[in-house]
Amino acid sequence: MNFYDFTLEELESYLIENGFKKYNATQIIEWVYEKHIYDFDKMTNLSKKLIEFLKLNISFDKLKVIKVEESDLANKYLLELKDGNRIESVLMKHDYGLSLCVSSQIGCNMGCSFCESGRLKKIRNLTLSEIVMQVTTVSEYENKRIDSIVMMGIGEPFDNFDTVKRFISVVTNNKMIGIGQRHLTISTCGIVPKIYEFADLETGVNLAISLHAPNNEIRDKIMRINHAYKIEEIMSALDYYIEKTNRRVTIEYIMLAGINDTDKCAKELSELLKGKLVYVNLIPYNETENFNMKRSNDFKIREFCDILKSNNINVTIRKEMGGNLSAACGQLRANNMK
Repeated sequence: MNFYDFTLEELESYLIENGFKKYNATQIIEWVYEKHIYDFDKMTNLSKKLIEFLKLNISFDKLKVIKVEESDLANKYLLELKDGNRIESVLMKHDYGLSLCVSSQIGCNMGCSFCESGRLKKIRNLTLSEIVMQVTTVSEYENKRIDSIVMMGIGEPFDNFDTVKRFISVVTNNKMIGIGQRHLTISTCGIVPKIYEFADLETGVNLAISLHAPNNEIRDKIMRINHAYKIEEIMSALDYYIEKTNRRVTIEYIMLAGINDTDKCAKELSELLKGKLVYVNLIPYNETENFNMKRSNDFKIREFCDILKSNNINVTIRKEMGGNLSAACGQLRANNMK
């Protein structure tokens, strides 16, 4: 079993079930997460019996770094799993620190018509260790601490909800990765039942919703998930989340030329979000050869932004960090399939 497949509570239970002490879990976690010691023989405060048990039953499988594309603002990692499948992680270099975008699945079944991730269908969910090791692998490769994490990479996090909950436990535990809840963001394309479940967890973790359209007519065309959960249902779930947590929600909105970037769309979006505790993140589209969609020009993006602002909607334009990288989500993986 991979060590990174345990939360603290799960490791405690596992050790107790096998005749060891609850506190042994904390001892092991301190060696691994704080001291970066991966040889059980070097964990000097553990009994010989426990060390032998750990050597027989727990391993430290690592992700293989296949390729790193680097720029001044971001480094994009292509990582290989034990079974040979490949995923992406992206390290973004902000003024306020390093933020890592992690994947939650191998491929994606959501089928958004503009997204490279969905071009390669879902093979399986990532395990807890495969998500956690994206953080540890990039941190060790860069020899730097990760300051914040966003689950916006390949896959739909809420389609791997149980594992994502366990990941939150590992990431926010001060004895483990130790990133504050407010520095962790989970993104969903709008799986409504899971938004309610996420709200009921009452964590301090941030929520982002990939909306990308102001009405069902447009969203039906560009996001297949909208056939299952209409915008009205998403807004109801959004209201529930805000009422339950009192936390601001990020609305992701990709700017597609001639599709969802008109003045009419901006006014519709303003009306849809009026009075809600949200802010809109306008995303310049990264064009790829696999899709016919085009990026809105800079003037149109600024104009769209100004209309939202004039209607008292908090809005920002995402800083472009892809540059000379395979910038679209899933593009590096798609371009490097074995």
